[in-house]
Amino acid sequence: MNTFAAGGKTISVFPSTEPGAPAIYLNTFAEEGQKVFRAAQASGCPPFTLVAISDLDWNHDMVPWDSPPAFKNAQPCTGGADDYLRLMTEQIIPMAEKQIPAAPQWRGIAGYSLAGLFALYAAYRTDAFSRVGSMSGSLWFPGIKEYVASHEPKRQPDCIYFSLGDKESKTRNPMLKNVRQNTEEICSFYKAKGITAVFQLNPGNHYDHAAERTAAGICWLLREQ
Repeated sequence: MNTFAAGGKTISVFPSTEPGAPAIYLNTFAEEGQKVFRAAQASGCPPFTLVAISDLDWNHDMVPWDSPPAFKNAQPCTGGADDYLRLMTEQIIPMAEKQIPAAPQWRGIAGYSLAGLFALYAAYRTDAFSRVGSMSGSLWFPGIKEYVASHEPKRQPDCIYFSLGDKESKTRNPMLKNVRQNTEEICSFYKAKGITAVFQLNPGNHYDHAAERTAAGICWLLREQ
């Protein structure tokens, strides 16, 4: 593993043993990169390089526009995704790919929770990524379903993976309870456009087995032909 800093973020590169293997960019809430990489390898995932980014300003870097707090005592979301994506494409990606022996065959972007929302949004703002993984993605986020339906991605993704815990929509919270319906509708929207998309329902709530669910989504992206 190689670690470097850019724009106040910490970037950890877990290189593949196979030159030219795909690279997956994973935005993380804490430093889950190692755990996710190990879980992916343990499940027999095809070779890949993982670039895990931490020290994010979660409610700013990962959200496309301003939104009120989703929970009591939570911080409001202040839309900083475009600025952070610029840092990713202009600095983080070139610096990360200097650490590996050959350019990756393709790049994917993945994330859990708000980072899953960001991964999907990124496809509309940059052509750097050809595959998207949104694990327990915060697709309850106000306006995201409408945004997806009314905008064109910068490049048509080769495939998109969505997952949720089966208890995540079972809440009285008026913002969060739409998450399953929104995720299923967005997945169907992509399928109707001829994009390979899958929705996986996992047992448990939002916080169950996050690293394993993330690894499962990454493995699916890597196995798709």
